[in-house]
Formats: sequence, structure tokens, C-alpha cells
Amino acid sequence: MLGFSALLFAIGVFGVLYRRNAIMVLLSIELMLNAANINFVAFSNTAGSAAAAANGQVFALISIAVAAAEIAVGLAILLVLWKARDTIEVNEVATLRW
Repeated sequence: MLGFSALLFAIGVFGVLYRRNAIMVLLSIELMLNAANINFVAFSNTAGSAAAAANGQVFALISIAVAAAEIAVGLAILLVLWKARDTIEVNEVATLRW
């Protein structure tokens, strides 16, 4: 389980570092957040008590809610950027000044 999480996180890091499309960068960030969620659930399964096991799952649910908010704000910013500059390529948009 932890190996799968590490692989998923590595794929996300690769996507953030080497992709130039902003939507692909956002998706790569989501992959990294999902890898962290898998770690939360995996470590909660190895916890000794039921309360400690629930903590990891609660942290994963909170992380999913934060990821949903992050993607909503990120896509809103990308839509405004697309409307203003007709591109969402990371290299072409160096600053957010109009």
C-alpha cells in the first residue's frame, strides 16, 4: 500500500515538474494529494486502537474537502487566465499582471 502511494506521489511530482499545461499541473497536484490520503488510510489501519484508526480516515476526508476547494479555485483562476490571455501554458504566463 505504501509502495503504491510512493509511486503515485512520484508520478504527481513528475507531472508538476515537467508538464507545461496548467490543467495537467493541477491534476498532478491532485495525484500527490491522493497519495497522501492513501498514506493516511494505510497508517490508520495499522493503528492499535479504534480511535486512532478513525483519525487517519478523518484526516483523509478533510484532505479530500480541501482538494475539492483547491481545484475549484484553481480552475476559476485558469478560466480567467484563459479569457484574458487565450493560453494556460505555464511557460507563457510568467506573471499574473494584465
